[in-house]
Amino acid sequence: YGDHKLYAAIAARARDAHLAGATVLRAMVGFGRSSHVHRRHILENEQSVVIEIVDTEDRLRAFVEALRPLPEIGLITLEAVEVLRMQAQGAGDDR
Repeated sequence: YGDHKLYAAIAARARDAHLAGATVLRAMVGFGRSSHVHRRHILENEQSVVIEIVDTEDRLRAFVEALRPLPEIGLITLEAVEVLRMQAQGAGDDR
């Protein structure tokens, strides 16, 4: 997307939207609707990735709508999570 990989553009947009967090994971092997197997290869442009973005449901749904103009975004899912522990970056252990 422009001068950046699509996943980097999405992660940057999530940061700019002040969402709670985002992580991009590269898959070693993956396939989708076409059943074409994508393997991680340094020269391959079609790498399978997962982008996990964390925030409230309303903010995530609004963010997905803002992504509508971006090309070739694959599957988007919304999963409920239960946060068991969250420690601010740089915070010490409270033991």
